[in-house]
Amino acid sequence: MSTKVRVGGERVRAFLLNAISRGLPDVVAKTSEKFEISRQAVHAHIKRLEEAEAINVRRNGRRLSYSLRSEQAFASTYDLSMNLDEGDVWERDIRPLLENLPGNVLNIWHHGFTEMFNNAMDHSQGTIITVRVQKSAAKTQIVIEDDGVGIFHKIQQELKLVDPRLAIFELSKGKLTTDPSRHSGEGIFFTSRMMEHFSIRSKQLEFEHDHTEPLDILNDHVGQKIKGTQVVMELRNHTSRTTKKVFDKFTTDKEEYAFDKTIVPMRLAVLGTDQLVSRSQAKRTLARVEKFKFVVLDFKGVNEIGQAFADEIFRVYEKSHPDIIIAPMNESKAVAAMIKRARNSDSV
Repeated sequence: MSTKVRVGGERVRAFLLNAISRGLPDVVAKTSEKFEISRQAVHAHIKRLEEAEAINVRRNGRRLSYSLRSEQAFASTYDLSMNLDEGDVWERDIRPLLENLPGNVLNIWHHGFTEMFNNAMDHSQGTIITVRVQKSAAKTQIVIEDDGVGIFHKIQQELKLVDPRLAIFELSKGKLTTDPSRHSGEGIFFTSRMMEHFSIRSKQLEFEHDHTEPLDILNDHVGQKIKGTQVVMELRNHTSRTTKKVFDKFTTDKEEYAFDKTIVPMRLAVLGTDQLVSRSQAKRTLARVEKFKFVVLDFKGVNEIGQAFADEIFRVYEKSHPDIIIAPMNESKAVAAMIKRARNSDSV
């Protein structure tokens, strides 16, 4: 029994920290059951976390309650009229707050912070960037906010989209940039997949990606209106994910290491009560997919599609782009039938 505690100590304490951060009840019982150790052993781990000042233990008679201690809080505002460099800001201000984290986690934060700070510098057209870091024993959150024009508005203007919500649909595909000479358009896509929770808010729209939900989410009319752009990134301090694992998920050839695979959440192409029925909607769906070799169209949340929409993608486009694989997934019976009909059609 004691060997298990020694061998799995870090895993046990990571589980405890995650459970406490989520406010789960009966954390002692749940930990004891998961790791097949005694309650006494769990309390020993809790005592170690308390002594390390990672958690607070409140005692009310024999009843105990737990909460995380905030280890570090940081906030700073940067003047965009100065000659800023995201690497310098990372090394001087952010890395020292995080350098006790495991190497894989630090690498993710290095990638995510520098990409998002650079985006704000180069694209926001604002005057300041504000950075806030909140680090507990279980997880870290970094917020980067600017006072610029707003990311969704800018994408809408650059791509001539009829609705700013379609900017979120374009972001979800990846390889989207309004300055291709300086940016690959991969920063937001990969950073959102590396974090456990990632969101971008501007005005009253929000682009959100959560590790528990494979598809991106569009939220309309969220709470406080953000003037410019606010990026929120969250990651557990002890996670097995790595930058390489995320990059590998979106390449068809691990040797080439190219970003040539994407998953498109089709429900983001649906505005309000509209349905996907027209060829113009299909063409919007297919915008920029020629940048990829393998394109997954995820129809989760889409119950029906029209004949013209299906024909444009699954007959016209597939025949004219034989080197690009279009793979539907999570189709309803009605959607699957319409795709099959389009692929089997010989009509012109």
